[in-house]
Amino acid sequence: VQLQASGGGSVQAGGSLRLSCAANINIANADVMNWYRQAPGKQREMVARILPGGNLSYADSVKGRFTISRDNVQKILYLQMTGLKSEDTGIYRCAVISSGMPYWGRGTLVTVSS
Repeated sequence: VQLQASGGGSVQAGGSLRLSCAANINIANADVMNWYRQAPGKQREMVARILPGGNLSYADSVKGRFTISRDNVQKILYLQMTGLKSEDTGIYRCAVISSGMPYWGRGTLVTVSS
């Protein structure tokens, strides 16, 4: 299983980015699909996830600003980020749980300057 995240970059506060996570598995049947991030010197945290049944869950810090979605045909998980803040800086990684097994992609760096 391969998950390849992309779309990171440097942006000023208030800007937007869209992250993509391309998978080589059928994500339509995935149990849970997640975006995590890890800021320098901090623990990894869940940012957004798609739960079974299509329910969405977000960290309180990103609610109203980030939107997780997926394209089952293209096998891509997205994270649309708007109203970016300096505290959103970090390495973002996608993770998929499929048939009970967790799979992690490599991260993509997001840097937000104030």
